[in-house]
Amino acid sequence: MTLAVIGCGNPNRRDDGVGPEVIARLRTRVLPAGIGLHDAGTDGMAVMYRARGASHLILVDARAPEGEPGAIFDVPGEVLEAPPPQSLNLHDFRWDHALYAGRRIYGEDFPARVKVFLVEAGSLELGLGLTAAVATAAEEVVERIAALSAAYAAGGWA
Repeated sequence: MTLAVIGCGNPNRRDDGVGPEVIARLRTRVLPAGIGLHDAGTDGMAVMYRARGASHLILVDARAPEGEPGAIFDVPGEVLEAPPPQSLNLHDFRWDHALYAGRRIYGEDFPARVKVFLVEAGSLELGLGLTAAVATAAEEVVERIAALSAAYAAGGWA
């Protein structure tokens, strides 16, 4: 049994980099054994490959700005799974497609338990660094993942 934590997003577009930032912050922490931390950037196929073989998966990504920047949404993965478009362009294959395809391709070798943290972006403009609200939310997500990691190490989470 392993837990994969995957951050998604583009750090060159301000708050879209929240997933990789959460992974970078988690790497500075002492986490229980059996936890893999991965920065998938914008590569949906990497999500599918990194999740394979894990029993549990946590994904972190930015959510398009619609409401309050820094709001955190904790969503079960099965709610966000989506079939990939009929396309030969891998840029169209996102992490939500990876959840759908990975479950069908790998079956029992794909995580049964998937949790997604989406953080409402304040800015997706070109530039480096998170906005203040999203930086604060990133730390909250780190704390939540640390707690989930401890629960996982104690026997998993339901």
